[in-house]
Amino acid sequence: MNYLNLGCGSRFHPKWTNIDFDSQAKEVISCNLSEGIPFPDGFFDLVYHSHLLEHFPKSLAEPFIKECYRVLRPKGILRVVIPDLEQIARLYLTAFEKVSNSPQEWQSNYEWVLLEMYDQTVRNKAGGYMADYLFKDKITNEEFVISRCGSEAKKLIAFGHQQRQKSQVPVVIESKPKQVLKKVYLFFRYSTYRRESLIKLLLAKEYTALQIGRFRQSGEIHQWMYDSYSLSVLLEKCGFENIVQRNATESYLTDWNSFKLDTEIDGTVYKPDSLFMEAIKPAT
Repeated sequence: MNYLNLGCGSRFHPKWTNIDFDSQAKEVISCNLSEGIPFPDGFFDLVYHSHLLEHFPKSLAEPFIKECYRVLRPKGILRVVIPDLEQIARLYLTAFEKVSNSPQEWQSNYEWVLLEMYDQTVRNKAGGYMADYLFKDKITNEEFVISRCGSEAKKLIAFGHQQRQKSQVPVVIESKPKQVLKKVYLFFRYSTYRRESLIKLLLAKEYTALQIGRFRQSGEIHQWMYDSYSLSVLLEKCGFENIVQRNATESYLTDWNSFKLDTEIDGTVYKPDSLFMEAIKPAT
């Protein structure tokens, strides 16, 4: 069997074909997926991507899903995992109702739900306000946050704790002459540093706008959201059939759970806020 994992990041299986925009491991192929999937028609038995589709603009979603269709063999499986718009919308209404009746108990949960809905779309810096929240000294609703975002939230909370510990270590401040020499060295040593210095000098205050534009085109932000209905419509439009909603362990593929892509080793769901959908490419 020939399986493909698109936009895999650090979660991939060594027996699969794994592709990401920027490869961080020898088992991962580097490829700009907005330009297509670099394999011939009918090459794979299963195509999987998790929390990738929402990073494509709405106008590119259909061409991308059609590429998934193209590289699948007849009767091949497509598995799509994305943030669940319906789930977060219902949770927002619940949080709104509860915070209106008992503000102290649900204030933190309500704040987090709003961050989930908007921050990944509107942020202008890596991590956005969600990272700021997770890096706080004390997170009063840590259990709630982890129930929504799983192991990624745990890792960020732990990272914030480590950074705070490092910040308590005394920092040796260099003298001004050493700082100047370091800048001169960087200027002549690195061409990118020279280029950025020149751009910053030319753009002045507009350099900030350039940085924001670069970030928003970097691929981190979410460009669109889907629920089970809108994703089903998209999959059907691209030619798929037998479209079904799954959970993290269910699949048309009988040994799906053995790959541990949507679950952790202990069986917990990797991204609890997800919508899991599968579809089949027709036999003809």
